[in-house]
Amino acid sequence: MPTQVSGKRYAQAIFELAKEQDQLDQWAGDLQLVFQALQDEEFNAFLKHAEVPAADKVTAIGTVLSSVHPLVQNLVHILVSGGLVDLLPQLHEAYESLLDEYRDRQRVEVTSAIPLEDRELERITTFLSGLIQKEVVATTVVDESILGGVVIRMGDRLLDGSARSRLEGLRNRLHAGVRLS
Repeated sequence: MPTQVSGKRYAQAIFELAKEQDQLDQWAGDLQLVFQALQDEEFNAFLKHAEVPAADKVTAIGTVLSSVHPLVQNLVHILVSGGLVDLLPQLHEAYESLLDEYRDRQRVEVTSAIPLEDRELERITTFLSGLIQKEVVATTVVDESILGGVVIRMGDRLLDGSARSRLEGLRNRLHAGVRLS
């Protein structure tokens, strides 16, 4: 748990710095690049390896992240040197949350049994935006197991309009009715 608190603290600090410099989007993009680089298992293991000299890690970071802002590179150097590589994904997520809050945005995940057409997704996001009075940024997931309809995950809220949940509800009501008779 302390790691999450630290990740949030770092995110808050760099968010304020990026806001002061009017570079919120640049930092968001750069932190996304850092996050993507860490998805490479070999690079991640290299940065975590205790026997790799810090200078080699700094050189590798400079090479892999050459396109990111120098302050983002310095942040990564500090965290890697302090053995806090695992903090970077949490920092990235916390920064994105701060940016969404600042921009009055809500990220949602829309799950459907088949890929949604653009106009269907637009109708869903327009509806949700009106409901919560925020800009809605949606990502889509295809999961055939829901059979039909959509499941919308919005933060800690879940709106389940799937055919599967409706069928399960019907089955439960039928079983309850049989038991009452």
